[in-house]
Amino acid sequence: MGTKWVLHFDDEKFLASINKAKWNIYSVALQDLTFYSLSYLNIFYNYKETNKANEIYEEILNKECKNGMPEEIILKAKKKFTERLQKIDWNTYYNSWPFNESALTLYEWAPIADELKVLDRKIVLNSMILKWDNIKDEFAKLIKI
Repeated sequence: MGTKWVLHFDDEKFLASINKAKWNIYSVALQDLTFYSLSYLNIFYNYKETNKANEIYEEILNKECKNGMPEEIILKAKKKFTERLQKIDWNTYYNSWPFNESALTLYEWAPIADELKVLDRKIVLNSMILKWDNIKDEFAKLIKI
C-alpha cells in the first residue's frame, strides 16, 4: 500500500475484506478469552460455573450481530466454539498457550499475500502472544480488586 494506504479505505472490496477478516479474528479471540478467563477463575478462585461458557460466548455474539457481525461468521464461530469446548481441560487451559488459536487466526486472515506472510509468521505469532500477555496481566489485576 505504501504512502497511499488511506486511498484503500475508499475501496468497497478492500473494506469488505478487512471487515470479514476482523470479525473472523474477533470471534476466535473471544473464544480464547472466554476459555482463558473461566479456566483461570476455575483454578485460582474455585469458580466451577464453567458450564456457562457457551451461554457467555453466545450472548456476546448475539449482541455483535447488532453491530454488523455477519450471521455466517457467527454460525461458524458458534460451531468452532462448541468443538473446542468439548475438548477443553479447564484445569490446564489458562497455562497452555491459551491464545494460540487467535494468534494463528490473525496470521490466517491477515490481508497480506500468502507468499509475504511466510516471512512474517513467527513475528506475527510472537507479537500476538505478547499482546495477549498484557491482557492476562490486566485480567489478573482486575479480579484482585
